[in-house]
Amino acid sequence: MSSKHSVAVIGAGMHPWGKWGRNFVEYGVVAARAALEDAGVAWTDVDFVAGADTIRNGYPGFIAGATFAQALGWSGARVSSSYAACASGVQAIASARAQILAGLSEVALVVGADTTPKGFFKPVGGDRPDDPDWLRFHVLGATNPTYFGLYAQRRKSVYGATDEDFAQIKVKNAAAGVHNPYARYRKEVTIDEVLSSPMVANPLRLLEICATSDGGAAVVLCSLEYAKRHGIANPVTIDGISTVTPTFPNAVIEMPNFATDSWSSVTPNDLTFRASIAHAAYEEAGISPADVSLAEVYDLSSALELDWYEDVGLCEVGEAEHLLRSGATTLGGRVPVNPSGGLSSFGEAIPAQAIAQVAECTWQLRGQADGHQVEGATVAVTANQGLFGHGSSVVLSR
Repeated sequence: MSSKHSVAVIGAGMHPWGKWGRNFVEYGVVAARAALEDAGVAWTDVDFVAGADTIRNGYPGFIAGATFAQALGWSGARVSSSYAACASGVQAIASARAQILAGLSEVALVVGADTTPKGFFKPVGGDRPDDPDWLRFHVLGATNPTYFGLYAQRRKSVYGATDEDFAQIKVKNAAAGVHNPYARYRKEVTIDEVLSSPMVANPLRLLEICATSDGGAAVVLCSLEYAKRHGIANPVTIDGISTVTPTFPNAVIEMPNFATDSWSSVTPNDLTFRASIAHAAYEEAGISPADVSLAEVYDLSSALELDWYEDVGLCEVGEAEHLLRSGATTLGGRVPVNPSGGLSSFGEAIPAQAIAQVAECTWQLRGQADGHQVEGATVAVTANQGLFGHGSSVVLSR
């Protein structure tokens, strides 16, 4: 499947996730070189580099495109840098795709990498009382898991989710992550082990909230004409990318806010913000959720994965628990979700994770995901969300 928006993914690479304590640039270079080798493309043939920024690492992190271009060796390539928190990677991919579709680039490298602090993420330093992200930490004391817990409580109250449902998500993703050589956590767990782990943000326990990790990911994109000219038959293609923002009024609380918009005089959109993210990607690709073979979604917590089942259209609103309990989202099920192991197995390396989802989907569609392969996969979708109205989704096919 391809559309007028399609570009080919001819290379994918990662640096393993973990806590390595080294400069983020090292991780990005490892991933980039692996992606270039996978593509069979020389670094000097790349004419555009799109970097996903990591703002905790000073000036080089803010100009990631040039940072990675310098680390690989100045070649005259054009660059861009994108920051959208957890959606940064897909914004970088969208930048590269736009260059290719405009005829300004033939081969583009997209790279994201991070080295993370210990503990929960927090805002960068300084007093910024007009910054909602700063306020929610310093005034409300609301770390990210506070939100995850609130979302989980909502699922329990509105849709009848149980603690066992949340634990089962972790069990499912851990079982897949065991077989992923890039995953940080490669150990199966039981429901009892999950439910006996320490409580972090009621009702979520330690094993149900993703860690902060170091890691890197990269993909090589090119025009369909370039792929054909270089004998790359039947490549994986990116057929739709969404980087949509919310539509006013936003009737669901999203981080870092602690209130919704008023909709006393304006009716909310039929789609919530999160649901609109994948919807826009499907629309651009010309497919529906029924066409999807697998999904890689943003499981910052096990409960949040259930929300994404509905938001990417795998089931109706309120039916996510039934979909999980049916086994449909496990490896071997009708539509596996997070066959990579998800953030549950990787942890967050913010600029890299949305790119890593695309790399995983590329390997899945090629049939190269040894040990955690979704058999017969033809269409994949990703979903991610960053602070302040940044959403991202990618539809890939082969």
